[in-house]
Amino acid sequence: SITEETVELLEPYLDMEDYNLETAKKVCGNVAGLCSWTQAMAYFYSINKEVLPLKANLALQEGRLAAAQMELNSAQNQLDEKQTELDEVQAMYDAAVKEKQALLDDAEACRRKMNNASALIEGLGGEKLRWTASSKNFQNQIINLVGNVLLATGFLSYSGPFNQEYRNLLLQLWKKEIDNRKIPYSKNLNLTGMLVDNATVGEWNLQGLPNDDLSIQNGIIVTKASRYPLLIDPQGQGKIWIKNKEKNNGLQVTAMNHKFFRSHI
Repeated sequence: SITEETVELLEPYLDMEDYNLETAKKVCGNVAGLCSWTQAMAYFYSINKEVLPLKANLALQEGRLAAAQMELNSAQNQLDEKQTELDEVQAMYDAAVKEKQALLDDAEACRRKMNNASALIEGLGGEKLRWTASSKNFQNQIINLVGNVLLATGFLSYSGPFNQEYRNLLLQLWKKEIDNRKIPYSKNLNLTGMLVDNATVGEWNLQGLPNDDLSIQNGIIVTKASRYPLLIDPQGQGKIWIKNKEKNNGLQVTAMNHKFFRSHI
């Protein structure tokens, strides 16, 4: 209820030198309290005069702050919703990118398989003629198998004691007999190729067996025949070959003049 007019009326008193708490106490204690209260109320009015606009402005700014806070909360909610939508869309995008990469990888794998398949088909197409010829050759071998085996067994059983010329003569006689009995066989039959492969012949050569046809035939007879062969070997080539061939198998060599034989003579 204090007004500015009231404060203005009090100012002349408040400015007096003796209008203070110490002087008033000398006069009367009750007056000293009243004096101190009027000074305080005037000072409060001057302070409150400056504070009231600040309070009003504070209330206004608080209202604005509350409104702004509400807008901020609303915007934050919208931001959270949009962030959720963004996360969902990002997850969908990542899944789509992953699926796309998987499809690209599958496509590349299929492309490689197609290229390999095309190369294989082209290669197989080129092999068709060879396979056809091989199939026909195998069919002929099946048909001629009886005669071929008959010639091979005859060679192993009876050709050992003879030289190359007589072996060829025996083979021609056998073929004539087979023709007379109408037994099919391969006209261009190679007994050496039938009974032994090139890798084995190469190994024999490394072991000391000569590379001529007669020596290779002798090697076949030694290794394939069921009876023990008797080698007439004046040059010692067969002996060297057998020693090298059976060295890793624990071959033991003896002679007729060995003490074991002499003790039984």
